Order: sequence, then structure tokens, then C-alpha cells
Amino acid sequence: MAEYQKIPMQTPLVEMDGDEMTRILWKMIKDILILPYVDLKTEYYDLGLENRDRTDDRVTVESAMATKKYGVAVKCATITPNAARVEEYHLKEMWKSPNATIRAILDGTVFRTPIIVKGITPFIPSWKKPITIARHAYGDVYKNTEAAVPAGAKAELLITKADGSEEKHLIHDFKTSGIIQGMHNLDSSIESFARACFNFALDTKQDLWFATKDTISKKYDHRFKDIFQEIYDGEYQEKFQQAGIEYFYTLIDDAVARVVRSEGGYIWACKNYDGDVMSDMVATAFGSLAMMTSVLVSPDGTYEYEAAHGTVQLHYYKHLKGEKTSTNSMATLFAWTGALRKRGELDGNDALAAFADKLEKASIDTIEEGVMTGDLASMSSLSNIKKVGSEEFLLAVNDRLQKLL
Repeated sequence: MAEYQKIPMQTPLVEMDGDEMTRILWKMIKDILILPYVDLKTEYYDLGLENRDRTDDRVTVESAMATKKYGVAVKCATITPNAARVEEYHLKEMWKSPNATIRAILDGTVFRTPIIVKGITPFIPSWKKPITIARHAYGDVYKNTEAAVPAGAKAELLITKADGSEEKHLIHDFKTSGIIQGMHNLDSSIESFARACFNFALDTKQDLWFATKDTISKKYDHRFKDIFQEIYDGEYQEKFQQAGIEYFYTLIDDAVARVVRSEGGYIWACKNYDGDVMSDMVATAFGSLAMMTSVLVSPDGTYEYEAAHGTVQLHYYKHLKGEKTSTNSMATLFAWTGALRKRGELDGNDALAAFADKLEKASIDTIEEGVMTGDLASMSSLSNIKKVGSEEFLLAVNDRLQKLL
């Protein structure tokens, strides 16, 4: 490659490193596709599980606070430990999801959109356009309190008000042993979620759907529905009409039926857990979890880009044995391009934003020319497929990138 004048950066990105195979891909992407072309400036935080354990998870909080300071972050996939992981990594405790911690601090909404490429046909034939999942990123099961309940116990929901008065609600009289779970959310967070969804719909000129189960959850889910409607009626209805787009609410089971029958091309807003599940469903139905972009957008204009999938544990074990892996790096790569583009836009650095566009085009062109990793090769309709390993794919992308620069 001829000597390339690296693109300067004025403001650093917050870089959050991660775990297992995605950590390996993270370094490959930087070494092959970014560092040769960009004078990369980052404030680095190691969110690998060992370092989170070493710092009693303070590093996760520190990375979120740095994101609030600098405005743009890029995050690698990380492990949320279960009991098996506690034993495997000899952890002090079963640390909470780093994503949930970061999302709670940033108070943002996660928007996830599939990466569409020719030759990868969605499993649902009617889907012609991307479906963006807007996932609320605070509360619910991700900040729950749980307990095992012995037989003969009575569980109650107790609300102690500011004046000291109490309000009790019976959860259940346990004749046999069982379990309970307490969840919460905040009006302010739901309001931020609603405005983020409405603004994103206006920015992208797409219809917005919102769905909960308010017929069953007549206070919790109904509160979401009411807040969305109040904000839409008071702040966005006229703007939506002028833009020629629509907002509507429906039950989540009806939304699922509508989604399956649709051609795509809209935003589907979901509560936290619903969005977690439905984004995986949408990603898989469009082709692959590794072909899904993900960005957390906060009300104050803070952006955190990440891959929507996990750490690819089985491939990592193969890598440790010295075996060749064929791991799809597209979601992680697009996390980097998304962050670089946004950093360029915020700083008025057109060259950096243009570089991100060209890197994405080079990546998509590589796949559409038949060079792809194993998961895509197994579902592609192209006739000239060349299945390659993890590093080979990135090198092929680099070849195409050089022709675009």
C-alpha cells in the first residue's frame, strides 16, 4: 500500500474493549482497517470480565461517565456472567450486565437495524426493507430484585411514601414455595424513550410502531402507552403529519403478527426485554445476529455504538486451540464505522465521516462479491462463494477499501 496520509481526529472516542472472540476481532479491525488510515484518538477502557472483576466493576461506570463527557463511544461485546462464568473466571461475584449499567447511566434508547446485503435473503420473504428495533434501555427485568419464597410465606408490594404513609398490595399467598420478582421504571426515562423514538422516526422519515401488553399489565405497561400518546399528541403529531409518517400503538402480540406480514421499512419501539428478544429475532430472520447495527442514543445527544451479539464463545475456544475461525465481524466493524462517522459529524471532520462510509461500502462489496465468513456462506444465494476465515475477510475488505480511498 502506498503511504497514506492518516485522517486526523480532534476529539477522542471512548473505546470499551470486551471479551473472548469479539475482543480478538476488535484488535484485528483496528490493526487492519483503522490504524493504517486514521490517527486514532481514544480514551480506552478495558471491559473484559477479568478487569471488571479486578476493579469491582468500577471500570464500567467510568467508561459510561467518559461517554457522557466525550459524546461518542464504541463498545465491544462483553460477558454478562452466570454461575458457570463465575466459576470459569474465578470471579468475586456475579457482576451485572455491563450494557445494563451503561444504559442506565446514559438513559438512552437502543436502535438496532439489520445490515442488508445482496445474496442474503431474509427468512421472511415479504421483508424487503430493514426493520429498526427501538429498545428502551432502562429498568424492567434488567434492574430487578428477585427472591425465593418459602412455603407458607406471604409476599406484598410495599410503597412507603414521602410523608411516611404506606401502601400495600398483595403479590401472593404462597401455599408452596415459589419465587418473586420486583421491577420498576421511571416516568422520566419513559419520556426520554418516547422522544428518542419520535425524533429518530422524523430523522429517518419512517413510521413508528409502539407495542406493549397493556391489557394484562394495566398500570405498568399502560403507563408506557399513556406517556407515548401524551408526548405524541402534544409535541409530535403535527411534525409527523408534515413528514408524511405515522405513529400508532398496538398490543405486542398484534405487532408481531403485523411485523411478519409486513415488508419492513419502519421503526418498532419495544420495552427493554421485548426489544432484547425482538432485535435478535429480526436480526436472525434478516440473516445473522452479526449483521445488526446497534446504537444507544441519549436525550443529551450522547451516542454509544456496539455489536448487537455476544462474545462468540465457541469460536474463542477454537481460537485458543490454534484452530482457524470464520467469525463474522460485520456488526463489530459497523460499531466502529458508526462511532467514527458520528465523531466526524460532531467535530465537522468530513474526512473521518467519509472514511466510515467508504469502509462500510468496502465491507458490503466484499460480501456481495462472494467473499464471506461461514455463517453468511451457509445462507447465501450467490453462486460464487468463497468462504474465508476471520482475518482473511478483513484483509479482503482492506483490499477493496484501498481502491475507494
